[in-house]
Amino acid sequence: MNLLRRVLIAAAIGTPLLVAGCAATAPAVDPAVARVLAPSGTLRVGVYPGSPTSLVVNPKTGERAGVAMELGQALGNRLGVPVQVFEFGRLALVLDALKAGAVDFTFTNATEARAKDMAFTPPVIRLELGYLVPPGSAITAVGDVDLRANRVGVAEGSSSQGVLTRTFKQAVVVPVASIKLGQELLRQRKLDAFATNKGILFEMADDLPGFRVLDGRWGLENLAIAIPKGRETALPFVGQFAQGVQASGQLQAIITRAGLRGTARPD
Repeated sequence: MNLLRRVLIAAAIGTPLLVAGCAATAPAVDPAVARVLAPSGTLRVGVYPGSPTSLVVNPKTGERAGVAMELGQALGNRLGVPVQVFEFGRLALVLDALKAGAVDFTFTNATEARAKDMAFTPPVIRLELGYLVPPGSAITAVGDVDLRANRVGVAEGSSSQGVLTRTFKQAVVVPVASIKLGQELLRQRKLDAFATNKGILFEMADDLPGFRVLDGRWGLENLAIAIPKGRETALPFVGQFAQGVQASGQLQAIITRAGLRGTARPD
């Protein structure tokens, strides 16, 4: 089964979280730009659960929030097209869908490797990368992780997996299929730590009493809007849209609703 077929099946299985209508007061946009960014007539937004940068669900109210989801809604409103949000099990599946053109928009770490397969705006949010450890762990600082053969969980297909696999000398990278599975493996002490951005780590820690996010960081993520390759003619418009939501305070409101923690100021 080829990649496009697999991704389309995954998108069909993934539940469309919502369809948002266009805002009646949105300024007019060149129809050619809308056709490039949403060729189906609907802006298809790819998200995955467990990360405030993408999608989180309030366990008490069921309310959904997340930077990718809300930025996608805002862009659809700006374009004057409906928005359909598709939830995938993990980030790697979202990126596969974007590369195959099965979704039109996501928000993720803009790495050099990913830029070969998708087009990015300039960075919109910077996040610290860190570690989550269990209660009583001998790992008390970021520098302790690679001093022995600690088992460090990462999301399968994530940029953390690639970076830490290359840089660890003694610690062992353990890819896991989902954030929920990572939490369970930590709870069972089958992992000594979990590595990703602190936005996700703090969400994980909220469900794991006594677990803590270590102070300090082992790197930074530069998160940006991503669209499929071949649509770069519309990238300046998306970049201007990103600048607009930052300047207006809309981005900060989205970050607050999502409960995103661990953001970093530019050096």
